[in-house]
Amino acid sequence: MTNQQPNKTAVIGFLGTTLDNGFSETRWQRWRPTVSLGLHDELLVDELHILYSTRDKRLFKIIVDDVAQVSPHTQVIGHHVVLSSPWDFAEVYAELYDFVTAFDFQDSTDYLLHLTTGTHVAQICWFLLVEAGFIPADLIQTSPCPRPDQTDPQGRYQVIDLDVSRYDGLRERFEAEKQQHWQTLQANLVTQNAAYQKLISDIEKVATRSTAPILLIGATGAGKSQLAGQIYALKKAKASSTAQNKYTLDKFIEVNCATLRGDTAMSVLFGHVKGAFTGAASSREGLLKSADGGLLFLDEIGELGLDEQAMLLTALEEQRFYPLGSDTPISVSFQLMAGTNKDLRQAVADGTFRADLFARLNTWTFFLPSLKDRLEDLPANIDYELARLGSEQQQQYRFTSEARALYETFATSADATWQGNFRDLTASMTRLTTLAESKVIRVDDVEAEIERLTHLWGLSNSLSVTNHVNNGIINSLSNKKSDLAFNNQSIEQASWALLSIYLDEQTLTDIDPFDAVQLAYVIEVCTNHKNQAAAGRYLYANSRDKLKSPNDSDRLRKYLMKFGLKFDELDQESSID
Repeated sequence: MTNQQPNKTAVIGFLGTTLDNGFSETRWQRWRPTVSLGLHDELLVDELHILYSTRDKRLFKIIVDDVAQVSPHTQVIGHHVVLSSPWDFAEVYAELYDFVTAFDFQDSTDYLLHLTTGTHVAQICWFLLVEAGFIPADLIQTSPCPRPDQTDPQGRYQVIDLDVSRYDGLRERFEAEKQQHWQTLQANLVTQNAAYQKLISDIEKVATRSTAPILLIGATGAGKSQLAGQIYALKKAKASSTAQNKYTLDKFIEVNCATLRGDTAMSVLFGHVKGAFTGAASSREGLLKSADGGLLFLDEIGELGLDEQAMLLTALEEQRFYPLGSDTPISVSFQLMAGTNKDLRQAVADGTFRADLFARLNTWTFFLPSLKDRLEDLPANIDYELARLGSEQQQQYRFTSEARALYETFATSADATWQGNFRDLTASMTRLTTLAESKVIRVDDVEAEIERLTHLWGLSNSLSVTNHVNNGIINSLSNKKSDLAFNNQSIEQASWALLSIYLDEQTLTDIDPFDAVQLAYVIEVCTNHKNQAAAGRYLYANSRDKLKSPNDSDRLRKYLMKFGLKFDELDQESSID
């Protein structure tokens, strides 16, 4: 019978850049956590694995020499790690995950994970990796002796077995701290709203566990593009730490479908070969091909034409498509995210969006709340905007306490509609910081900004009167009454009043009076119809029969786009019956 050799003991931990520090001989007169591991007679460490960064190379060499003096049989093995931000949870976890998955754990070795050194974030990550089974180890915690023997370099240690129920409290504490330090999607998404926090938590799970399309639905300015960028960063980090992943996600292609118009839409998305159409002097790759192996974000996907929708569906399901004018298919493999401010279910019912494409996109659908539904987030977002603008301008902006209170009172009141959502807030903070004297936002600055916002949102008392007058004029026009109650000047004034709600100052300056009256009438018709298709049928009731392929909705969409307008952004409650 042969005697079985006892298992070796190996300890893994970070170099303590603060607690292990010291280069003079006086370092031996105090407790140092890494060195103390070799000072206990009952704890024989055969291997000591130390993680350290390049800037701590000198300290690492000192620790190697000191451990050799106190425990000559201990083999010290260094592991170089790169952490640009040791307090970024996602970065630290990814780095440690890569380390442990590449580590050659031996069955003949008992492992201990040293929790004393490293940042709190690193300690949390170690704990999670051990608990999840990535590291077959118990935890070891070292500490100095209590007074009056705290200068004893040996100190104390405790081995923690996570299977013991008495450490459930520790596990709960780490879980709570993990949530506090979690820096993925919420890193730049400031929120105290419980529903939005739950939404972000769900998106985090989907982003790291699924490659199916993600659909973000929310009003204009609700933050769809910003969230899409955050999701991409999270997916990319996950892809880089997962072997055998067919998506490298080394590229993020974003396109606003509302900018794709007419014959060029197909070419922009799917590319074309030379000579495919008049003016095609050279071939074009197309955005879907550019997104191969990466992530494609199609914002305002509801604006795509039916033909483009059909080709997109083919590319998603068959992972191939034909560029314009080509008989040779292009193979692609990409992940898809889409955003829209439309109700795609209604668009399917209206025949402007394909039901099969909607079904393909609808695997993961998330509805983003508007700023008005997240008013508790306003103070934090104000701080975020001040810091962002200050960083851009290399300035320090701040409110006086009275000005801050005044702004927040208005911003959270019923008078603040935040029609443009976070874009309105960003614009407001930009104006305040630009006009503030000495970089301090005072009460008079806030009062002037409140007036601007009130005007922009059409909250003045005279607006309802203007709408009422305008409604009477437009209704008179639409009913084609011969006995108009107002003269041409009144019609024109009412038209300008209505357009001032929807058009920016430059467009208002450039538009001709004839176009102003016509556009005002079109807007009034739109606000009195449920959807774009119905409004288009009304507006083009006579001419539509003369077209071979009438598409009233598309004709109306193109007309509104000439003035930078969209049907879904027209306030359907501004019309008065």
